[in-house]
Amino acid sequence: MMLHIPEVLTKQQVTELRQQLDTSQAWIHGQHSAGIQAQKIKQNLQIDVNSIIYQSLSPKILHAIQQNSLVKSAGLPKHILAPLFNCYQHDGSYGNHVDSAVQYSTATGQPIRTDVSITLFLSEPDEYEGGELVVEDHYGSHEVKLDAGDAILYPATSLHRVEAVTAGKRVAAFTWLQSMVKDDWQRSMLFDLDMTIMKLRQQVGDSEEIIHLTSHYHNLLRQWGDL
Repeated sequence: MMLHIPEVLTKQQVTELRQQLDTSQAWIHGQHSAGIQAQKIKQNLQIDVNSIIYQSLSPKILHAIQQNSLVKSAGLPKHILAPLFNCYQHDGSYGNHVDSAVQYSTATGQPIRTDVSITLFLSEPDEYEGGELVVEDHYGSHEVKLDAGDAILYPATSLHRVEAVTAGKRVAAFTWLQSMVKDDWQRSMLFDLDMTIMKLRQQVGDSEEIIHLTSHYHNLLRQWGDL
């Protein structure tokens, strides 16, 4: 499942973040965080995770993601890794790849299974040319280029890439989460059911049928969830 999540950050929050990121001296080559294979295809910059600015800004992004109702419903997070920041410019790109299955928490060292990837755009689409996030699935290729403050959530198992940025600068935050429900199809079914229940509740209130549907939702989560 791919899901566009609007307004994870407000425009004011984006502006304040960008002012700090654009003047930071903590940008390093993205290859420092890449595996052997990815080093050959990864051409971008990332904020050094040991820098003061990273330690200041990453928790703010994490808090916004943790509080977002659509992330909660679609991702069913068990753990969310501290977000990272990247920048693409001067023909920078990231070729086709699949994210590592396991990442480690910078806070605890705990291994986290990466079920879901999240990219939070911090540049407006007209600030740069190219730079589309392209996600491949069974239904083809999907190009993503969202407004600043919006995020895309998609399965971490997906083959994906970032096209070359031929002009301007594309800045984003990104992270992964381990879901309580490992299987993407099951997460999608639960999300659709949750959204349907909420819409019906707005229309008819807590009817007996809504209560039954809600019970089915929670029993499915018990059946499929890994808590």
